[in-house]
Amino acid sequence: MLELLTGTGLATAAGLNAYVPLLLLGALGRWTDVVSPPGGWEWLTNGWVLTVLAVLLVLEVVADKVPGVDHVNDVVQSVVRPGAGGIAFGAGAASQTAVVTDPGAFAGSGQWVPVATGVLLALAVHAAKALARPVVNATTFGLGAPVLSAAEDATSLSLSLAALLAPLLVLVMLAAGGALWWRWRRRRRARAEAAPQDATSAQVRHGGGATTPP
Repeated sequence: MLELLTGTGLATAAGLNAYVPLLLLGALGRWTDVVSPPGGWEWLTNGWVLTVLAVLLVLEVVADKVPGVDHVNDVVQSVVRPGAGGIAFGAGAASQTAVVTDPGAFAGSGQWVPVATGVLLALAVHAAKALARPVVNATTFGLGAPVLSAAEDATSLSLSLAALLAPLLVLVMLAAGGALWWRWRRRRRARAEAAPQDATSAQVRHGGGATTPP
């Protein structure tokens, strides 16, 4: 159970920022005893891999905060984030951590199963992020991009830490995130439905309503 929450948290975090969970997983595995990556995933702790991930993380953080550039970045990340989610789930769910000392059968049932699960989770989160960003940019004239991006980065880091150190918190964070997403979608739908009515009312107030034929 806990290893599934670990993988879920890391894959979801990768849907927001591909490099945060991978860099954290590799760094903790290399320099601490908190994480012990399983066989086949030790390459995440390699110094060169960590350096590349750190550089890519910096580029991602900067690009995602520039209106217009963030959309191009999301297009590119449509492949990267799901792939990172698969790696994060596969490596994280099978790792020994401070909480999970004996990963269960799911993690060791074949690497493609957890990897495929991670790909789907990260893809779903990425899709939600990519759909929301243009709306936020349009309604805030681009001012909301850096704020939302910073919140996404912080959420990705928090999810990754929770997944590795306190997996049960992943459930709470995912529930809160889902509630916020549902509320945002509901408000957006309500505004879209109210817009035609407001336009009609304004037209009538300004004498633009239908005229009676002579």
